Amino acid sequence: MYHIDVETADDYWEVEYLYDTCFAPGRELLSSYRLRDGVRRVTDLCIVARDEGEVLAAAIRYWPIRIGDTGATALLLGPIAVHPTRQGEGLGGLLMTDSLARAGALGWERVLLVGDAPYYSRFGFEKLDHVDMPPPTNPERVLGYELVDGAWDGVIGDVQKAI
Repeated sequence: MYHIDVETADDYWEVEYLYDTCFAPGRELLSSYRLRDGVRRVTDLCIVARDEGEVLAAAIRYWPIRIGDTGATALLLGPIAVHPTRQGEGLGGLLMTDSLARAGALGWERVLLVGDAPYYSRFGFEKLDHVDMPPPTNPERVLGYELVDGAWDGVIGDVQKAI
């Protein structure tokens, strides 16, 4: 059995170690990390899953971003990671659905991520044709989710750091 909690300052290095374990070296060179650099996380949406022994099994983080000349706001989801020994147990889906529900309850309207459409489409994410991540992001991997119906309508342009 797992329990989900908001990530605390005490969790920071353990979560970073999980990301290092799950992702290739150089992960911090990706364009999504440049959008996070110097920007505060949305702490109420950064959550962790721990087992009964308090061992970290999975984590997800969110960051604010702006899009286009109008400065439409959105959440940048990621990274999300499940420890290799815990994969296949549904923890990624659990964190995804829990955090998206929290985001909606907090009044956010839209979420963006860079990922595999076949995996994330099961949660309702769709390819965004008019939203551009900084290079070298593959445009086929830029996906959006509406927390409010029509939230992505008319949102176009380059993804930028939140100020």
